[in-house]
Amino acid sequence: MKIRFAAYAALVLASFASVNAYADDALYKQFGEKEGLTKIVDDMYDNVLADPRTAPYFEDAPVKRIKPLLVDQFCEAIGGPCTYTGRSMKRAHEGHAIDRAAFNALVEDLQLAMDKNNVPFHAQNKLLAKLAPLYRDVQDRP
Repeated sequence: MKIRFAAYAALVLASFASVNAYADDALYKQFGEKEGLTKIVDDMYDNVLADPRTAPYFEDAPVKRIKPLLVDQFCEAIGGPCTYTGRSMKRAHEGHAIDRAAFNALVEDLQLAMDKNNVPFHAQNKLLAKLAPLYRDVQDRP
């Protein structure tokens, strides 16, 4: 009896794990996996640099270092197999005088990049919901 219960418990736990893995994997796939996320970040960065509301914040930014970190940050946020290893958002953005308008402009630039790369609207919302609380860490507080 103990063996059957243990086997049953293991089966139930494994099924829950596979459901969660599938859900994360499905969202990650909707973004085109790492290759798709890289294209999204490239397009977002192009948008940010062309956008007069955000361009000044990125003039001296180390693009080659930032892009792969953003890919990993987005990937981790949507449950992909990546790990963000960059600085905290607070530390990375301190002293840059970022306000709500600049943050919202960057979000718009990201949305345009996701649209361009055919990310479904509901998937976009899942990423944006993960990123929205970061405003507290990137805003410039007096």
